[in-house]
Amino acid sequence: MKSIKFVGLDVHAETIAVAVAEQSGEVRSLGVIPNREESIRKLVKKLGPVEQLRFCYEAGPTGYVVYWQLTALGAKCEVVAPTLVPVKSGERVKTDRRDALKLARCYRAGELTAVWVPDAQHEALRDLVRAREAANKDQLRAKHRLGKFLLRHGRRPPMALVLPARGRRAPVRKVASRSQG
Repeated sequence: MKSIKFVGLDVHAETIAVAVAEQSGEVRSLGVIPNREESIRKLVKKLGPVEQLRFCYEAGPTGYVVYWQLTALGAKCEVVAPTLVPVKSGERVKTDRRDALKLARCYRAGELTAVWVPDAQHEALRDLVRAREAANKDQLRAKHRLGKFLLRHGRRPPMALVLPARGRRAPVRKVASRSQG
């Protein structure tokens, strides 16, 4: 019977803490590697045949790049929900090493809940939606800055600037025409 290794990864922008839980019961830390594609490739090669490896890491701000890299190498990988990782009461000290060990241990025990990982097209659409939302917030902030600027200079912003005019650029045109006149 093949021995499966459960690998817990605590992924950050620059580094990845790695821990392995053997099926036989041993859980050990393998240290920290750089968060680079070549380092991940070396780690997979070092740990053994990809058929015997099971990787997991918590979903977070680094996205799904590590997942895509591991699956491209043929390894099985799951991204888990960080809020559903079991926490013991009184466990207050959090380090990258301890987080990786806990992930490996819990993954081997089947206590982790995987999240859906979007493919490249879904992720591109999500990025577009995030960019649109950010642009809308920036536009609203700019509108507020303009209104406050006018108030500081003794001018009242036109009602069209105060009330949102969806799909129209009338407020900007009105302010521009008043300042020229």
